[in-house]
Amino acid sequence: MKPKATKAPAVDLSVEIAGLRFATPIWTASGTAGVGEEVAEWCDTARLGAMVTKSVSLEPRSGHPYPRTCETAGGMLNAIGLQNKGVEDFIRDELPRLRAMATRVVVNIVGHTQEDYVGMARRLARERGIDMLELNLSCPNVARGIDNGSDPAWVEECVGKVRAATRAPLVVKLTPNTNDIASLARAAERGGADAISAINTLVGMSVNYHTFKPRLSNVTGGLSGPAIKPVALACVHKIVRAVKIPVIGIGGIASGTDAAEFLIVGARAVQVGTANFRMPDAPIRVADELAAYLAAKGIGRATDLIGRLSL
Repeated sequence: MKPKATKAPAVDLSVEIAGLRFATPIWTASGTAGVGEEVAEWCDTARLGAMVTKSVSLEPRSGHPYPRTCETAGGMLNAIGLQNKGVEDFIRDELPRLRAMATRVVVNIVGHTQEDYVGMARRLARERGIDMLELNLSCPNVARGIDNGSDPAWVEECVGKVRAATRAPLVVKLTPNTNDIASLARAAERGGADAISAINTLVGMSVNYHTFKPRLSNVTGGLSGPAIKPVALACVHKIVRAVKIPVIGIGGIASGTDAAEFLIVGARAVQVGTANFRMPDAPIRVADELAAYLAAKGIGRATDLIGRLSL
């Protein structure tokens, strides 16, 4: 079903990142809106800043056994395990649908090794219709997903190798499961990243007190949703002050004022994630609410809000 077209707000929400103009600073977050068709019935994707795909790997992955998600107070846990059909199926079956959408396309890529990331970048460089690559260096639900992504030397080396393999703008998604996220951001910048996205999920756990068993088959999972927003804001604040490249905020964004807080801290765009499971049109709602907030404040452009934090 084609969604009803919605009217764009009068306030100028457009932003520029890595030389690309985005209609709004509101993007979807990887893994929360599939490849677009899952939300297209409810969400006018033409009004998204960008569609960020679920993670794609060189080879198909089946993910972890069920159960893989559970609700928590103020959020949710997931341990999907990066399930996907692999890059060749993605290019054949899903990329054509993404190309047809009137929005920017950011493909989130993941690998076991640095060579996997390089291989993905080279393979996707042969395809049209991809505006950016987001390197998922920080998934907490797979072996060494955090270990590699929390090592600045590994991050710099990996980003550098991918940078050498493609001209596509690179966004590097960082983990908050580290003592020093700013050092990871600097490492990604040295490696050649065009932008940083943060944060990925926090490691969490839930226990069934009737059965005495973990609620996730993987025992632990990634915590997302409103509960992590204060952590995400603090991380974005640190990163903005550590690097010169743009930062894209992620973490518990479900309203226009949530998005505004990230822009005030210095993020140039934000990704809406867990809210999509409850409201498939959440990114459009967030964009409209952000526009209303800006209008009420007498701010005509979203870019005029970026970095206005008063300390």
